[in-house]
Amino acid sequence: MPRTALILVLLVLARAFAAAKAGAQAHLHSALPAVVAGAERGQTVDGIAARIEDDILTESEVTELAAFQTMVDGQSKPRSEIIGELADQWIVRGEATATQYPEPSAQDIDNAYAQLEKQFPSAEEFQKRRAAVGLTEAALQRLLAQQLYLSRFLDFRFRPAAQVDDQQVAAYYQKDFVPQLQKRGEPVPPLSDVEDTIREVLIQRAINDRATAWLDETRERLQIDVISQENKR
Repeated sequence: MPRTALILVLLVLARAFAAAKAGAQAHLHSALPAVVAGAERGQTVDGIAARIEDDILTESEVTELAAFQTMVDGQSKPRSEIIGELADQWIVRGEATATQYPEPSAQDIDNAYAQLEKQFPSAEEFQKRRAAVGLTEAALQRLLAQQLYLSRFLDFRFRPAAQVDDQQVAAYYQKDFVPQLQKRGEPVPPLSDVEDTIREVLIQRAINDRATAWLDETRERLQIDVISQENKR
């Protein structure tokens, strides 16, 4: 089996594990493509969606993240969930900024853009979807830069503690990887061929678990007030 196909299978399995924690994990994973505050990026602030400590989350941020979700997933999450994701992103960025974690390079952003484009049938369809949801080219580049920055920081912070031993790799191979391939009617490669990829999947799962626990704990200490849309009428 081509290495790319194996990685795709492993990622599907990893997502299945993450689904078991859908409530908490949704905040972490979907928050990564979010955007920075409207005032920071120089856009017109069209309203306050939530107050978080002495800062705000704007309606323009909610709208832009919803557009990104619609472009990538075909639909956006409810407003309350998007605000929760933006709050999580606010927490991560604050921590990353405090540690002076470096921003991604222009080349890194270009590579992320190219990878996203490959998820669509063609470059034309990619641009059509982007325009249809109302995202400018600059906005999409900014979203991807934010995704890279936050995801890399979480990896940097939690990877050292996300240790995976050989027994965990073997257990994943036997209990999850092999049954999935057999169910698909595909040949099963030896463990030695996929060991490194499985290890990375398990490390990413451990990073996600630790990051989610950290976000949950941090969020409880913050003052977050969501502004109801009904209160704005």
